[in-house]
Amino acid sequence: MASTPPHRSMTTTNTHPQIRQQPNPTHRPWLPQRVPSCPRAGRAVTSAPPSSSAAVSVASAPSTQLSKFPPLQTPKSDSSDFSGRRSTRFVSKMHFGRPKTTTASRHSSAAEEALQSAIRFSGEDEMFQSLILSFEAKLRGSDDYTFILRELGNRGECDKAVKFYEFAVIRERRKIEQGKLASAMIGTLGRLGKVAIAKRVFEGALAGGYGNTVYAFSAIISAYGRSGLYEEAIGVFNSMKSYGLRPNLVTYNAVIDACGKGGMEFKQVAEFFDEMQRNGVQPDRITFNSLLAVCSRGGLWEAARNLFDEMSKRGIEQDVFTYNTLLDAICKGGKMDLAFEILAQMPSKRIMPNVVSYSAVIDGFAKAGRFDEALNLFDEMKYLGIALDRVSYNTLLSIYTKLGRSKEGLDVLREMASVGIKKDVVTYNALLGGYGKQRNYLEVKNVFSEMKRERVMPNLLTYSTLIDVYSKGGLYKEAMEIFREFKSAGLRADVVLYSALIDALCKNGLVGSAVSLIDEMTKEGISPNVVTYNSIIDAFGRSATVECLAESGVTALEVGSSSLPSSQSKLTETEDTQVMQIFGKLTTESNNRVKKDCKEGMHELSSILEVIRKMHQLEIKPNVVTFSAILNACSRCNSFEDASVLLEELRLFDNQVYGVVHGLLKGHRENVWLQAQSLFDKVNEMDGSTAAAFYNALTDMLWHFGQKRGAQLVALEGRSRQVWENVWSESCLDLHLMSSGAARAMVHAWLLNIRSIVYEGHELPKLLSILTGWGKHSKVVGDAALRPAVEALLRGMDAPFYLSKCNMGRFTSSGSVVATWLRESATLKLLIVHDHITTKASTPRGSTEQHEQTSLTLQPLLL
Repeated sequence: MASTPPHRSMTTTNTHPQIRQQPNPTHRPWLPQRVPSCPRAGRAVTSAPPSSSAAVSVASAPSTQLSKFPPLQTPKSDSSDFSGRRSTRFVSKMHFGRPKTTTASRHSSAAEEALQSAIRFSGEDEMFQSLILSFEAKLRGSDDYTFILRELGNRGECDKAVKFYEFAVIRERRKIEQGKLASAMIGTLGRLGKVAIAKRVFEGALAGGYGNTVYAFSAIISAYGRSGLYEEAIGVFNSMKSYGLRPNLVTYNAVIDACGKGGMEFKQVAEFFDEMQRNGVQPDRITFNSLLAVCSRGGLWEAARNLFDEMSKRGIEQDVFTYNTLLDAICKGGKMDLAFEILAQMPSKRIMPNVVSYSAVIDGFAKAGRFDEALNLFDEMKYLGIALDRVSYNTLLSIYTKLGRSKEGLDVLREMASVGIKKDVVTYNALLGGYGKQRNYLEVKNVFSEMKRERVMPNLLTYSTLIDVYSKGGLYKEAMEIFREFKSAGLRADVVLYSALIDALCKNGLVGSAVSLIDEMTKEGISPNVVTYNSIIDAFGRSATVECLAESGVTALEVGSSSLPSSQSKLTETEDTQVMQIFGKLTTESNNRVKKDCKEGMHELSSILEVIRKMHQLEIKPNVVTFSAILNACSRCNSFEDASVLLEELRLFDNQVYGVVHGLLKGHRENVWLQAQSLFDKVNEMDGSTAAAFYNALTDMLWHFGQKRGAQLVALEGRSRQVWENVWSESCLDLHLMSSGAARAMVHAWLLNIRSIVYEGHELPKLLSILTGWGKHSKVVGDAALRPAVEALLRGMDAPFYLSKCNMGRFTSSGSVVATWLRESATLKLLIVHDHITTKASTPRGSTEQHEQTSLTLQPLLL
């Protein structure tokens, strides 16, 4: 790793002046609204580590005034889920390490002596009681008692702490002091995760007449929250009124934290925030940090950013925990440039980023596929002397293996060993996944063997990764052996494992086998989810390589319906399951299997419609990936009428989404563009890669069916919303993250923009470049789908751009040559794109489309 820091320099202005205002108890300005994401700033090179002068306001992104933020809108049950969450497993990595607060202790030296004696004691219970009694005369009441039981708890001596509490509460005669002891004991047990004992202590205190204090109630609420029992915490909170108690700041903080840890929706948690302000209790840093943690778990980056700004408005100081939680939320939302800016801002606020700060941003860059920026931050950590932890090393290892940089990966492993960090299951899973993506199956086998030699137990993700890797590589025998080992290990398959297997089969064109596995899932009590069905939908759109489903022997409407998910379903005791049968068949036929085509066009689209109906029946909300897969299927269909009828039918399930797309396809752009803007706002709330997939799929479909002007407007909308980063400059057009339709639409727009520069009398840069990278569909040089499409477009316009000899994905030309070409009279006509179909006025539904309703006949599907 490099010894010099990565380089960056950023300057932005703060659009929200810090003005202290009297808060409105019923107003929540920090709730998210649909606003454009922050502009992605470029990174300039410097030669020094980040300086305190590089201050960047979190609120520097374009947004409206805080007072205009509307409340969160709960999505309707019948609408598509555009949360952008595409994984079936959502794991929160909240390893923030909040420092413990310490208060001045008033305990005596006798308490210290008694504590040390208690820690050293290892005899019977009766002898421990005698030990405590020997110090009774020396101890000074509740201060000493509280100190001892807390310190015993901090050292994990739970039994001793409880025994000492029982001794102390009897000796202490005053109810107030007994209440303090009970609160301290409950809080200690809550931190130790002993919620059942904490409940017993609380109920005993209530029965004894000294537990009806705000502090005791707050302590038990916190104890429930630490164990994820938010419903119990709310129950205790609501019962306070019957005891004549009014919740204070500590109570509200405890219940907000409990609800967040229990997974309650942010809007519901915010109701407690409203209530505390109505009752005259003003929030503090802990309140906001707890609310930020809720946003982090849900990836609500806008709400988190607005909460952060609200803290500044109220004059509440942020700490490193505040920043780390904000960074985690923004990274989960995919807004990596904003996260980068906030990380750079921290030193100027006298808050130094720690290993958690960097780990959150690095992990976000890695998941977004921006590996160079992730590696630069690793170099910066080392330059600043921030020691990497296990999480950081595992992320770094995952990046190197995905990039195929084995030497650097081995260096990371050696460095981990040198600092005493042993490889764990996460380390091995990263290696398996990375080598699998590189199709290095020998290393996959070696790593798994080493994992077992080192007695690191494979988990469910390990087996899911291996089955996914081998299945996608066509190594069905190896996949079958892994599945057999998985069964023998006594692990229960989950929706992630099945979805990975189904996706692998679909990617290999084995849709019939994949469809039959959905029925196997339901028999084992596992409910398919949106990810499962997305793979099936995507496969139906790839008609050139799918198996003929009629030969699979499964009848219509079987998948997911032959047996409803049941918690009482038991796994088949024999290994002769549907999965093993499929693997056995694929193993024997892998060398001579001939993939057969289904009927193109109508059959695939009718199958997709049937899948959507099944999802609707099972109350599985389609998400943006579903939507993108459907549009991709339409793009591969050669029938405009069939695609139009499919989208028309899908309007019954979600008119906002499919109504917009159908309108754009039919040339009703003027009628649906306002609705389209609202749809784009929703997409803008997602992570970057998901939003890009949406725009790519939509522009591909429109371009494919000749709606080129509509495709260009959608692509330009994506550019204005920063969906694709750093796409456009006077000298360069970067298309490598775009689909072929979006890229071609953007080429026309970019050349028109350059033409306007020429006609304004300005000179063009000496060198102009159009970058296609590796393309969207391939990582092999010269074999990408994007580059040939752009090359054909440029040749068709006689544009003077040529492939660079040193970069097979780059087209270049001199500025003077391009300027001459742009001045030619025929060029303008070539650059302006038009829609194949245009309709300026609204047309009653049914009058112009009735003839289409019969062109798509629904056929039986295995769902």
